[in-house]
Amino acid sequence: MPEDLHHIAAPPHRVWHRGGARPVLALHCSLAHAGAWSALAAGLHGITVTATDAPGHGRAEDWVPGTDMHALATAQSIAMAESLGQGGPIDLMGHSFGGTVALRIAVERPDLVRSLTLVEPVIFAAAHAIDAPAYADFRASHLGFAEKVAAGDLPGAAAEFHRHWGSGDVLSDLPERTRAYMTERIHLIVAQNPALLEDAGAILRPGRLEAVHAPVLLIEGADSPAIIDRIHRALALRLPQASRLVVPGAGHMVSITHATQIAPRVQAHLDRA
Repeated sequence: MPEDLHHIAAPPHRVWHRGGARPVLALHCSLAHAGAWSALAAGLHGITVTATDAPGHGRAEDWVPGTDMHALATAQSIAMAESLGQGGPIDLMGHSFGGTVALRIAVERPDLVRSLTLVEPVIFAAAHAIDAPAYADFRASHLGFAEKVAAGDLPGAAAEFHRHWGSGDVLSDLPERTRAYMTERIHLIVAQNPALLEDAGAILRPGRLEAVHAPVLLIEGADSPAIIDRIHRALALRLPQASRLVVPGAGHMVSITHATQIAPRVQAHLDRA
């Protein structure tokens, strides 16, 4: 991680007190904000959930083009984890982009991690080891999406992204404010490509995942894009204490759309850690 990111202030955040002081840090998906964890937090107990706003999202400062967004998000999350745990390990939850940040923390700072709950962490590069042709097809499609953003078709790019990675509806059905929020930030998806497609953060470097000894729960929607299954298969093969939960009828936004259904499994995972 770049040296100038080591000493960094914690990002804006929200807190849910769920009947216990045990700290849980929750990292949201792209084009969302800290409030995305409200439904799942409501279904858990015996903990205090703190959810942060990722760079460029919610109340956080705008992302500066040309800088390493994933490294910044990781540094901010480490700062928050250190504060919440006061030097001890805490539980991490992450969805999509946030899941990849949580996973990076686990390989860079295992001393901070008691357990990991990862909802479809989109470290796309992991899929290559499981199904190289499927990864190549996905990569080409994802880079095609980036070309649409570069061409200035931000509404079209946002609609395409939501169609694959949204909650099962179409972008035009969402409230105008939500559509504007997502469209204004669609360039952030492209900013993540070095980390997610190329593993710029070296999450997948040989030996790193194998050294993560915290228990890991991998949650996915049965109706999610096929690349997610490949990612989870790859991660489950390398993480020593990984288990998978596949939720019928759910897509990529499973931690929001099916929060009630997954909460008991997440709670059991936390209780065992």
